[in-house]
Amino acid sequence: MKKYGKYLPIAFFGLLISISSCTKDYYVIPDITITDTVSFANDVLPIFSTNCALSGCHITGGIAPDLSPINAYDNLNLYSLVDTANPEESTIYIRMNSTSSPMPPSGNLQPLEIATVLAWIEQGANNN
Repeated sequence: MKKYGKYLPIAFFGLLISISSCTKDYYVIPDITITDTVSFANDVLPIFSTNCALSGCHITGGIAPDLSPINAYDNLNLYSLVDTANPEESTIYIRMNSTSSPMPPSGNLQPLEIATVLAWIEQGANNN
């Protein structure tokens, strides 16, 4: 036992580093239920325009997807960011809830905004 005792702290330290380096991106489903019909133009697009379609971000000629008002709906579909069969698995929804790389980078959207986008996806992600 004495022979291996000096290696125990090194093994423990190595284990500690390997465990702490593992990360998992968790997201929390907002505790808000929206039962009204959600309109893309009136409810979802303003969220994107205010938080995403900004200079240097998701605008024409910027980082994909282009979420500017004229292109947002088409780009959400072009990049397969919406999954109406599994709304909570939609890429756009997951990125809005990300803890490791939140969108927008300044921090997550408000719970009501996230719930609005989720409700729109659950309702079929219509261009309404």
